[in-house]
Amino acid sequence: MAVGAEDYIDQLLVKKYAEEKVDNHDDMESMVDPDKMMSAMNDYASMYRNMMLLKQRLNIACYAVNARNARYNKSNRAYQ
Repeated sequence: MAVGAEDYIDQLLVKKYAEEKVDNHDDMESMVDPDKMMSAMNDYASMYRNMMLLKQRLNIACYAVNARNARYNKSNRAYQ
């Protein structure tokens, strides 16, 4: 599959918009401080990681409690 204009209309559009000027985003000032954004993302990632570790520890503790309180009954049925 080729990339680019395939028919005559597409070729004309490519020629028309080839020299159009667009907004230069490097010159725009952001409304959000990038350092604060990275700090917030880092805090969120740390919180998520800690929650995952807490969930894992809770699963281990629940498994241990359930295993300790489990009662197994013998069955008279023979397994085939």
